[in-house]
Amino acid sequence: MRSVLLFSLVLTLTNGFAQSDIICTNPEAKQILTGAYDPAEYVAAEVIDNHDDIIQGVQDRINPDSLKSYLMQLSAFGNRNTGSDTVSDDFGMGATRRWAHAYFETISAENDGRLITSYLQFNQNICGMAQHRNAFAVLPGTDAENHEVILIEGHVDSRCASACDTECDAHGMEDNGSGSALVLELVRVMCRYTYENTIVFMLTTGEEQGLYGANAFSQFCVDENIPIKSVLNNDVIGGVICGETSSAPSCPGLNEIDSTQVRFFTEGGFNSQHKQLARFVKLQYKEELLPLVDVPMELTIMSAEDRVGRGGDHIPFRQDGFRAMRFTSAHEHGDAGVGGDYHDRQHTSDDILGVDTDGDMELDSFFVDFNYLARNAAINGVAASMIAVGPRTPDFRIETFTGPGIIIRISEETGYEKYRVGLRTETNDWDSVYVLNGVLDTIYPPETDNYIVSVASVDENDIESLFSHEIAFLNTELSIDENQTKRQPYELMQNRPNPFDEATLIGVRVNKIVPYQDARIVIRNMEGKIVEQLTIDLSNEINEVLYRHGYGQIGTYLYTLVVDGNEIASKRMIFAN
Repeated sequence: MRSVLLFSLVLTLTNGFAQSDIICTNPEAKQILTGAYDPAEYVAAEVIDNHDDIIQGVQDRINPDSLKSYLMQLSAFGNRNTGSDTVSDDFGMGATRRWAHAYFETISAENDGRLITSYLQFNQNICGMAQHRNAFAVLPGTDAENHEVILIEGHVDSRCASACDTECDAHGMEDNGSGSALVLELVRVMCRYTYENTIVFMLTTGEEQGLYGANAFSQFCVDENIPIKSVLNNDVIGGVICGETSSAPSCPGLNEIDSTQVRFFTEGGFNSQHKQLARFVKLQYKEELLPLVDVPMELTIMSAEDRVGRGGDHIPFRQDGFRAMRFTSAHEHGDAGVGGDYHDRQHTSDDILGVDTDGDMELDSFFVDFNYLARNAAINGVAASMIAVGPRTPDFRIETFTGPGIIIRISEETGYEKYRVGLRTETNDWDSVYVLNGVLDTIYPPETDNYIVSVASVDENDIESLFSHEIAFLNTELSIDENQTKRQPYELMQNRPNPFDEATLIGVRVNKIVPYQDARIVIRNMEGKIVEQLTIDLSNEINEVLYRHGYGQIGTYLYTLVVDGNEIASKRMIFAN
């Protein structure tokens, strides 16, 4: 609650008026984003567009030393608060964004001038500063007609305990120098390759005061009809050390280390395009990148959109209908609840790159793990690359019949020879991914009570598209039986996952829409005491609510669907993390 109240207070103090005059300072960048350009003008001297070459190149060329160098420079600016100095050449936000813009131009010059740099400028009173700028660079795709954009972003602003302290030492190395360095490295690495879709690399401002820079770019895309295909937001992505406090769901205790796991935060449950994006990223890692790496990573798809009481730059894009997700370290050093007995680094002057332990005036013990950050950069780069070269997403339907197997018919984008089917049951992950040979084929999954299915197109290079919407159905729906007992209007579903993070989704399937006044999920412990009541809407086929049970919670609980005071059904959920 402390973090939520703090965030609300920040909004009250910093948002003097609404955003206005959102402009792209470089008209050429805007033309590319809106599809009004000739791809022939941006052809590389050496075209590298084979996806195997791109994946290998992304993996091989990401350099931990480069990431370290970016972080050292970002640290040298002293304070990157959204409202900090814009005139100085070596201190504050102005110096930071001019350096980033100049870096983008340098990378462009090294790559045939293909990278088009710009600022996204907007007016808003944040910390006493009236005008702000995101720095970004555009790598034009070869398909101007299908000018969907993939955005790789991280917020470059930093802060201390006070949201508008523009003079403190606010190095912000984990939050969020790490995400900014990742974006800068992917600019250098990915600019060498050629993609069908346009890729945008952006460093936003105003995140710490209310996600303002991300909101400005999302609003710009809405206003200019720029289709965003996917948003990969990187925030607190380089640290591996657990703090004394940490926003749930996070880490087990002070100084615990996790350098082989990254968390994916996305909104929604069933039929969430954001969860589908996270699954796609994980699939690309498992099939394309994992065979090439020396240190395997665990990619964990979380149930919630973000940590408890926290938010990130993926949220404004999700609110505007764009597919978006957040990459965050498994371990964080603090919950940003500064004050009192708070001793962790996040949102303090102690969020530094590292310390000098032997007195030689050189840092030798680091709080950001450059190798871990490099692995996360590769996950981002490979996923963005595959999205940018992949085919179009199909639509489909389930054909019911008597007998084993699930017949799937592709109904849109039927020109591909193969398709893939993602099938899941009880978790946020796909249980299996099957291949369809043609637009009508059958898969034979293990028998279970219910299935959730989605599909992707596969092109001639065996690259899959982003996956479609999901269809959920019961095992009994695979056969048509006139004598089948009619179902009740509501079916309480087993919670998903059951569980492995600090939150779980509880769903209700609606077989028949009936009028009602009040519906809720009532959660009790095994002694019968009510621990929480969650209002649930029953207007859709599948309806879900998110229950945050808390990190490290252990035990068995009972949850009940109650409609207009009547208990419809109950199920148990077991917490074991």
